[in-house]
Amino acid sequence: MKVELSDEARAQVREIDEWWRANRPAAPDLFSWELGQALTMLEATPTLGTPYDVGSRAVRRLLLRRSHYHMYFVEQGGKLFVVAIWSAHRGRGPQL
Repeated sequence: MKVELSDEARAQVREIDEWWRANRPAAPDLFSWELGQALTMLEATPTLGTPYDVGSRAVRRLLLRRSHYHMYFVEQGGKLFVVAIWSAHRGRGPQL
């Protein structure tokens, strides 16, 4: 299944990647690599992740284990849309 990032998710990815490269010199490419791996896995297995309760919207969440970010996505029109990338350390999810 095709996976696309929302404009908001693209902005979050850019911000996280810039921060990661500036603050994680031992593994500057880890976040972008792990995100790429997760997107590839989602294309092959769109049911990955766990349901994330936001009311009536069917959102799923997938943990990027090494970088500790969650990727939130929804299925819409035969595609998966990543709607947010959010730090697992924040203790709360994003506004969806």
